[in-house]
Amino acid sequence: MDWYLSGGDGRALRELRHEVGAYLARHAAPGAEVADAELVVEELVSNAVKHAGGPVWVSLTWQELSPTIRVLDLGPGFDPALLGEVRRAPLDRAPDTVAGPDWLDDLDEAERLLMGESGRGLFLVATLSESLEASVRDHGGMVVSAVLPVKKRDVLSHDPPRRSVGALPLPEDANPDGSFGKEPFLRALVVQLAHAVDFQHGPDAAEAAVAQVGADVGGRMEEAYRAAQQVVGRLTPEQIADCYVRLKHAIEGGFTVVEVASDKVVLVNDRCPFGRAVQSAPALCRMTSSVFGGIAARNSPEGAGVLLEERIALGDPGCRVVVFLGEPPAGVAPYTHRYQHPA
Repeated sequence: MDWYLSGGDGRALRELRHEVGAYLARHAAPGAEVADAELVVEELVSNAVKHAGGPVWVSLTWQELSPTIRVLDLGPGFDPALLGEVRRAPLDRAPDTVAGPDWLDDLDEAERLLMGESGRGLFLVATLSESLEASVRDHGGMVVSAVLPVKKRDVLSHDPPRRSVGALPLPEDANPDGSFGKEPFLRALVVQLAHAVDFQHGPDAAEAAVAQVGADVGGRMEEAYRAAQQVVGRLTPEQIADCYVRLKHAIEGGFTVVEVASDKVVLVNDRCPFGRAVQSAPALCRMTSSVFGGIAARNSPEGAGVLLEERIALGDPGCRVVVFLGEPPAGVAPYTHRYQHPA
């Protein structure tokens, strides 16, 4: 990551610190002292901006355990040997022990560099950073670099064996040049993810993950339907059914409504958006249940229930879905996915 500061722009310096801090927080190990790293960056850059009197270049690299910040300027600089004095500075000269505006008069050159007029200067940088180096550029200016006091987040290495049986995309979905289009790829991505969760953590975990996705996606779909149809207030059963069919047809599902009543909506389906590949990941049926159930529950004070009576994913010739607008009948309640009306 690289930045350029023209000098004297306090807003740009604040934005740089915020951007660096956000980047470090995303990639650092839990509990890392990101705030300390931000202070190091601020001190190095503000010092360069103040004393160089011109442009400043900042770069951040993170190829090893800890990141390195480099600040380059075109100013008069200082003797890099003075950093040795900074490292050997006694603790009783620490900035928090200095009081009053006259303390600068008693400092030699190394201590001025150490403290800075803010009372922190390179002392803070040397204290917080893991290492601090400086060098004079051949054509003028300085380069000061510090290793920031954060560690990279550990990663788990995964190298699973390839499962070629039943894997997607299907060979017939390939383009003439051997590539795959966006839709076959995304369909394969969703199906294979559901299958992988099922394989590694069991069907309950797969269904829970798919249900969460369905709840989130279904909410957006309902919002879009309301905006397009200019619906305000609770959806009627007829509008709920219309919303279902529209959103399923949009993703190439074959749903139609066979019954709409005050207490339920019944739909059938002859074409799954995931194709026959859904049979390798039946947990994806929970997507339909969660989308339908969430929409119904948000428009029914008693919540909703979804009964998947027939499923293409299990080998049935089609799907039959019953959405109960309220409490489902006692006889089917144990086999129904329940969805609560939001408080």
